[in-house]
Amino acid sequence: MSIFEKLFFSVTKIKHIAVSGNIGSGKTTLAEKLSRHYGWTPLYESVDHNPYLRDFYEDMARWAFHLQIYFLNSRFTQIRNIRESKKTIIQDRTIYEDAYIFARNLHTAGHINSRDYQSYLDLFHSMINFVQPPDLLIYLKADIPKLVDQIQKRNRDFEFNIKLEYLRSLNEHYEKWISEYTLGKLLVVDMNRIDFVNNTEDFSSIVGKIDLELNSLFG
Repeated sequence: MSIFEKLFFSVTKIKHIAVSGNIGSGKTTLAEKLSRHYGWTPLYESVDHNPYLRDFYEDMARWAFHLQIYFLNSRFTQIRNIRESKKTIIQDRTIYEDAYIFARNLHTAGHINSRDYQSYLDLFHSMINFVQPPDLLIYLKADIPKLVDQIQKRNRDFEFNIKLEYLRSLNEHYEKWISEYTLGKLLVVDMNRIDFVNNTEDFSSIVGKIDLELNSLFG
């Protein structure tokens, strides 16, 4: 079987690809472009219809727990839909990030108290028994200047309240999580020196790396 035949076989058999990364790292845009390139079905994070997100950025301490429960339930529903689907799904952010990055960060910062955080973890650990990790996790690594630039470009008014310290803390949690990730295939993409939206060579470079990872799954 040629490398192209192997790649075609792997792409058709792959079930779940996920794109992870901090706020403004480019997850949604990359998921959209990859879905068109490979013919995958995109599954986006609920932002526009999220009933808590705007309130959260205005008052994190009041709305943090509500927001995280909403995301946890939404992501678990997505995972169930992925496993029931016969299509290849590319997911914008994972359930692991909800717990290991965002909820943990909010607890550390004092926005979720210990009692609520433990209740959240109990629920997460009950859910995770029914979760299969993605076949391939793509992590978009981006430093603070890149994140700020991307956030400013998309111009969501409720994100104007995001503080730099919040982004830095999330990045620290991401780096720790990724350094310990062993659930499956992992591809790290350094976003700091590339622009896959406006530069076709940068996008082609990402696709080439993904092709190698997909081929190795069934090679």
